[in-house]
Amino acid sequence: MEGVLLGIGNPLLDISANVKPELLEKYGLKPGNAILAEPKHLPLYEELVKNYPVEYIAGGAAQNSIRAAQWMLGIPKATGYIGCVGNDDYGKSLKEAAEKNGMVTHYLVDPDTPTGTCAALIVGKERSLCANLGAAEKYKQSHFDSEEIQAVINKAKYFYAAGFFLTHSADTLVKLGEHAAANNKPFLFNLAAPFVIEFFWDKVAAVIPLADVIFCNEDEAAALGKKQGWGDDLKEIAKKLAAMPKKNTSRPRTVIFTQGAKETVVCVNGEVKSYTPTPVPKEEIVDTNGAGDSFVGGFLSQYVQEKPLDVCIAAGHYCASEVIKRSGATYPDTPNFKA
Repeated sequence: MEGVLLGIGNPLLDISANVKPELLEKYGLKPGNAILAEPKHLPLYEELVKNYPVEYIAGGAAQNSIRAAQWMLGIPKATGYIGCVGNDDYGKSLKEAAEKNGMVTHYLVDPDTPTGTCAALIVGKERSLCANLGAAEKYKQSHFDSEEIQAVINKAKYFYAAGFFLTHSADTLVKLGEHAAANNKPFLFNLAAPFVIEFFWDKVAAVIPLADVIFCNEDEAAALGKKQGWGDDLKEIAKKLAAMPKKNTSRPRTVIFTQGAKETVVCVNGEVKSYTPTPVPKEEIVDTNGAGDSFVGGFLSQYVQEKPLDVCIAAGHYCASEVIKRSGATYPDTPNFKA
């Protein structure tokens, strides 16, 4: 199982804090949303550290999912992750936090750009994410093409990426998907955020034919339905997405739409099923940051062991139910998942 699962994406150091709604209003942010920082958002990070008790947590959507999968698997070095960080203290802290549970980082280190950060603003139990990518968007295909990284890619049997990576490294992601399709290795992809669908659709459309499993939440599914003129029925959107052209025809595409505490919608071979998430009492919920990423991580942990789809979904629900009981994308010492 060593190196069986490989993720690629934007490694970010989450700066997480419980804040007042006024802070979101000041910077034009919305609960439950995830955006890239614009110039107007840049003072936010200093203000957050100065005025609130913050936690620093290894972050970035794809990295969170791989960390969650590693936690669930409990097998040292079963998972790896590719991305770019800066040559700074944040980069060192990020590597240390990310590798805590046995995941292996394959970071490119950019000497000139600070490590990317993400403000994770918690209001009540809802989160708003604002990412300043920094070094994460300096990822170079020359690193991907290097002998060292190609050896990691050739060894891996499953790949995962989130759409955020498309904003700067679409060619690299397509190349990874092409390798997966050519070698009959599953490639799992997350649509990531409504803005990715709205503003980077041409890049998303280049990856979808290479994807064997596609994840998104109800907001992203709605954005997809609107973008494609598919209406607003999630089950119909799932069917249409599953039916889009696919390069590797040896397995059907699986589409998975999560909806928080509401049913998870899954489509395979034109058939739609619904699954009920693990219930968590309201009083036990600390915040929802990392819930979607953790669902994917739980799913991946069973998928790479070739467990049935029902078990993969149950593991996703379990992992998401654990992360929302804690602050940020963090987990108990050991998982207690029973299929």
